[in-house]
Amino acid sequence: MKQAISKYGMIATPIMLAMAAFHVWVVLVGAPQVFVFRGTHLLFGLTLVFILFPLVRKESSLFLPSRILDAGLVALTIVVIGYLFVAEDYILRRFALVSPLKPIDLFFGTSFVLLVLEAARRTVGIALPLVAIAFLAFGMINANLSWSYLVDVNYLTTEGILGIPISVSATYITLFVLFGAFVEKSGAGQLFIDFAMAIAGASTGGPAKVACLTSALFGSISGSSTANVMTTGTFTIPLMKRLGYRPHFAGAVEAVASTGGQIMPPIMGAAAFVMAEFMGVSYLTVLKIALVPAMLYFVAVFFAIHFEAKRMNLRGMDRADLPDLREVIFKRGHQILPLVIIVGTLLVGYSAPYAALIGMASVFPIAALRRETRSAVTLANFVDAVTSGIRNSLQVIMACASAGIVVGVIGFSGIGIEFTELVSAAARDNLVLALVLTAIAGVILGMGLPTTPAYIVQVALLVPGLVALGVRLEAAHLFVLYFASLSVITPPVAISLFAANSISGGKLLPSSIAALKLAATGYVVPFMAVFGLPLLLIGTGMQILITVSTALIGVIGLSAGLHGFFLTRCNLLERLTLVAFSLVLMMPGVWFNVLGLCGASIILIVQVLRRRAAPTQSTPASDSV
Repeated sequence: MKQAISKYGMIATPIMLAMAAFHVWVVLVGAPQVFVFRGTHLLFGLTLVFILFPLVRKESSLFLPSRILDAGLVALTIVVIGYLFVAEDYILRRFALVSPLKPIDLFFGTSFVLLVLEAARRTVGIALPLVAIAFLAFGMINANLSWSYLVDVNYLTTEGILGIPISVSATYITLFVLFGAFVEKSGAGQLFIDFAMAIAGASTGGPAKVACLTSALFGSISGSSTANVMTTGTFTIPLMKRLGYRPHFAGAVEAVASTGGQIMPPIMGAAAFVMAEFMGVSYLTVLKIALVPAMLYFVAVFFAIHFEAKRMNLRGMDRADLPDLREVIFKRGHQILPLVIIVGTLLVGYSAPYAALIGMASVFPIAALRRETRSAVTLANFVDAVTSGIRNSLQVIMACASAGIVVGVIGFSGIGIEFTELVSAAARDNLVLALVLTAIAGVILGMGLPTTPAYIVQVALLVPGLVALGVRLEAAHLFVLYFASLSVITPPVAISLFAANSISGGKLLPSSIAALKLAATGYVVPFMAVFGLPLLLIGTGMQILITVSTALIGVIGLSAGLHGFFLTRCNLLERLTLVAFSLVLMMPGVWFNVLGLCGASIILIVQVLRRRAAPTQSTPASDSV
């Protein structure tokens, strides 16, 4: 049976190489006609899913019959998408959504929808296909759209499955996922770990800070919080537990830090490319508006770890067991150059796909520059990087295709307008209440979904309502992106937290509470961005400086209040005061800033006096969360 599985993997390898070559060719030569470009991308994706993700995955008497069915699905995929290429002239000349479908159109279109839903179920899980089916049902029942109309939208137009989400997947995401795989296979992950260990390993709570820094670096490239957890968490979580962190807290640290990688420039995972497309701006603009909020998120997590370690009297690692920073930079520092090349290519005006291609092409030549990293430069490792990257992209491709179904129904059924009116009516034109309702809806819509499709659904449903209430477009998109990202660590369906707990052995409830406290700033920052545009680097230099500075103080104070330690252990009154004045400090406006600074200063003075009065005060470990 294992030989059979291996055989199918061998069949998939040349298809993966061909898919990578196709996307490189598109960047160098230019994209073909839209149906051909997006259709070919999806043809590769669906074919590989049915080969690599069999219907029956365990050894049983049903395995071989299921593989025959999978082969039939591959053949059907080729025929259904091939029809789009053969009948291209007919498709472009017909009046979309007006001309009646031919029987063959209806059959192939229905098959196309079902193929996408099944492929999504195999790669992403059942949640996203169920969401897509629910929207299709809504379109037929509530909006009186016929099935042939929905098939027309999703098969013969670029407004459904072949719409913006799959376009972004074909244009940007696959290349950047390939770049991430190249970086990983070149051994650059060891650079991130060693660098973080050398910087923070010996400090208070060092292993958890290492997890924070490593996940920020790796997560930005990987673009998947769960993949990040399973990659860096296998190293950082046992290390945290060995030095005294409780299992639930160790898992929460890794999950929260890994989730932050999706909002951390310069790569930001897949959703950043979708955001650029929906907003109609350059990828570089998205990176600019995301920079400060991401920095606030990780500063808050870093200090939360520090305060928790101080409260529990946890020390760092022995300096003798840590790598030397100068040696790390000397031996592996050159491996950061591909990231520098990507950013530099974007800054001089080239497109994001071209930047990804140049960055990818530079990874192995740069790894060959030094003896310590040269061993990764082999043909086998190159092929492994390509196949690993393509395999990792399949989940995103299927998620984007399924999300396209949702976007198509929303666009033609009027549900987006209805949802906007519903939020506006519930909020009664109160922007704060509308934001709260949008945040709650965003977390609920994102539960069980990867970040990218969760963001796409929220853009279609929630962003128009926020813009209608006066929220600037950039802030509205960043708002829903954050809650799409945070849904993977928000109970009860906290996918990344489940992944971290599988390594740490932590329980869900205490891990959830710890994660919510660690990521608290992530829930506040989107509100700050709506009311404080300088956080998005929009405004004068002085406005940006003041807003960012007070926000930094605020997020540090919030972390201290939530974890019960500042300069020394905080009592309940001090914790509540710190949280209250930190939230005030994060609000825009001079008087809020003055009030927040005064409150924080009072707590600072009280803490200084108490620490001087009890210089030898110990901070024993506590069992509280």
